[in-house]
Amino acid sequence: MRGRVSIGVDFGTTNTVVAIARPGEAARAVTFRDDSETSDIYRSVLLFEKGLSARGLDLEVHAGLAAIRAYLTSVAELRFIQSFKSHVASPAFEETRVFGRRLTFEDLLATCFRRALTDADGTIDPAGAQIVSGRPVAFVGAAPDEALAAQRYGEAYRRVGVTAPAYVYEPVGAAFYYAQRLKSDALVLVADFGGGTSDFSLIRFARHGDVVTAAPLGHAGVAVAGDSFDYRIIDAVVSPRLGKGTFFRSMGKVLPVPQGYFSSFARWHQLAMLKTPEHIRELEALARAPCRPTRSGISSR
Repeated sequence: MRGRVSIGVDFGTTNTVVAIARPGEAARAVTFRDDSETSDIYRSVLLFEKGLSARGLDLEVHAGLAAIRAYLTSVAELRFIQSFKSHVASPAFEETRVFGRRLTFEDLLATCFRRALTDADGTIDPAGAQIVSGRPVAFVGAAPDEALAAQRYGEAYRRVGVTAPAYVYEPVGAAFYYAQRLKSDALVLVADFGGGTSDFSLIRFARHGDVVTAAPLGHAGVAVAGDSFDYRIIDAVVSPRLGKGTFFRSMGKVLPVPQGYFSSFARWHQLAMLKTPEHIRELEALARAPCRPTRSGISSR
């Protein structure tokens, strides 16, 4: 629409980027600021800092680089959340509890969007703008629910004033950026390696003077990306030093420490779940009853 501001949003598992095109101006990347630096990349992380006020529990929210800095320096009780995009298509993720407060996925995503708008250099008003949002070709999970993901994205956008965002496969957006440099028609394979997913698109571009048109020929994606590599490193190097492969004694039996704890520990989007009171009690009980293998069997430590 002529005279309408267009905003492109690529909310990633690890990083978020935003571009804006105003009427009569070239599209540009939005920069974000915090206390000490600016960047055109916004880290997709949240930090909730517990405090008390006259009203009772008070949560201060940080996002982006400010969240990482506060996590490293604050002495308050904290809850750090990252890679939460991996839950967007999961019906199993209904909510998380942050110091007793219930937060849904929509709450987390809307909070991240709201903080990004606040931290952006220059005023960005999404109300009335045409919003184009990236989305993975394949969502994370064994049985991802695409309809649920769309509903959650839509609700989060609605909370920051966006009523009808358009969705584009993330590799297609990357392909259009590349296509601006093409001098002739081309068949392009685009790979988007992210934190949660790796997506691929095959697109045919045709140049007609100054106009480039695109015909998507195929899309595919897998939920294997940067977080998966992190998982393998943590699982193979860090977790064995924290008890993976060890045993505990319960009701006269010697049992292996459940692998599920280490699996959650090695996945960024599940790590925070280990901080629930139930998990803390279970881990403390395991720590009180360790065993170790010996040549003749297993003995208590």
